[in-house]
Amino acid sequence: MEQMGPPADGLTPLGELVQEHLGRDVTELPVVEQVVAPHRLVDADLALAALAEPSGATPIGVTGGQMRDQSWLPELLNGAMHTPFASGPVDYVSVPDGPDSVRRVMSFGLYLMRWEGAPLVALQRGARPERGRGHASVEVLAADPEAASRFLQELVRLMQSLSVLRGQVLSFTGNQYESNAAGATFLPRPRVAADDVILAPGVLEAIARHVVGVGEQREALLVAGQHLKRGVLLYGPPGTGKTLTVRHLLARTPGTTAVLLTGTSIRFITEAAELARAMQPALVVLEDVDLVAMERGMYGPQPLLFAVLDALDGLDGDADVAFVLTTNRVEVLERALAERPGRVDLAVEIPLPDDESRRRLFRRYAEGLEFSDGALDAAADRSAGTTGSFAKELMRRAVLAAAEAGREPVDADLAEALDGLLSEGAHLTRRLLGSAGDAGPEGGEGEAEVLAGRSGWVAYAPMSGATFTGTTD
Repeated sequence: MEQMGPPADGLTPLGELVQEHLGRDVTELPVVEQVVAPHRLVDADLALAALAEPSGATPIGVTGGQMRDQSWLPELLNGAMHTPFASGPVDYVSVPDGPDSVRRVMSFGLYLMRWEGAPLVALQRGARPERGRGHASVEVLAADPEAASRFLQELVRLMQSLSVLRGQVLSFTGNQYESNAAGATFLPRPRVAADDVILAPGVLEAIARHVVGVGEQREALLVAGQHLKRGVLLYGPPGTGKTLTVRHLLARTPGTTAVLLTGTSIRFITEAAELARAMQPALVVLEDVDLVAMERGMYGPQPLLFAVLDALDGLDGDADVAFVLTTNRVEVLERALAERPGRVDLAVEIPLPDDESRRRLFRRYAEGLEFSDGALDAAADRSAGTTGSFAKELMRRAVLAAAEAGREPVDADLAEALDGLLSEGAHLTRRLLGSAGDAGPEGGEGEAEVLAGRSGWVAYAPMSGATFTGTTD
């Protein structure tokens, strides 16, 4: 919270209204501000409305156009700005408060209310990144500055208890004006049953026990002095079921607040960790974290990876927060994780499916189709080294061929579709579907060197298996 004092040089019409309400010279009173993250504006709106309700206060707006947006509360009240700020209509904005719902939220307005038996003024404003304001805020003016501070403490408490984010699945996004302004996007919670996740025996159970079971035994673990915060790394080739496993974990924890970060959105890891701390039990998912491990910044390699490791380490041990990281290239993470032990306490390989798992995958994706068991098993046996993504695409191609012929799919459609996917011309398609049987030179997996401690560049040629490095020292 920050304090600031307005200059004394006459009052605007709004200033006169506020001074009459407070019964004190507003030029002598400090303003106490609570900065609010953009994704918490709905929570602040709910909390402020709840605090204003007992005194029957209703919000009023402020005139003044763009000058109003660029002025702090003291400047809105003081005539030195030469803009006659006055009461006017309240500004509202529609903000999502769930996957399929929106709420009208006050984006600029103030309450003239009473709190703890004394008059108080609270101004709520939303973020305006297009005008250089990347955060929302609540600014409070009261005859007793300590009362203003207590008011904001109660506001923060109510923001936690009334939060629309609690128990939701969220992702963070930036905006076109500021790369570090995190807005929340609500996502529907997946519905993925354990039977839909086909892994080697015992693997899914081990992951769920670590992510879900620790939370279920929270009280017993705390009594025994054990920590709750945990980190899980799921690694393996693309298309083997890491994302599907994550979706199952989300489905299995309906009351948990979850934040999903993928690719460039991983830069919001600090905001995600802060939200997880506030909304525990919580789950933070970082997908394809190897991509940030290979990123280079102004001050050296892997700046985002270090931010991720700091976030994993930043929460107290008794925080009921699980971090789940997924990667297709564990080798670019292993050294960093080993040098900072304890961030990840369970690493699970999700390998290419074995013969039995592949047959189960083919049957899973063929549900509702009239393929014989023999045809499915034969197709699975011919597809050694492929993933669930391959099986899913195979079934679609077989159904498409039958639809084009104006009939239901039969075994021959499955065999013909498989011939096409296994043909020499489909080499790249198989690679993109996660096949391990199409390695290029030297194994086919392009390798990128992570250069520690010096600036430089990496040219990664995934189709050739070659890597070229250079430095700018």
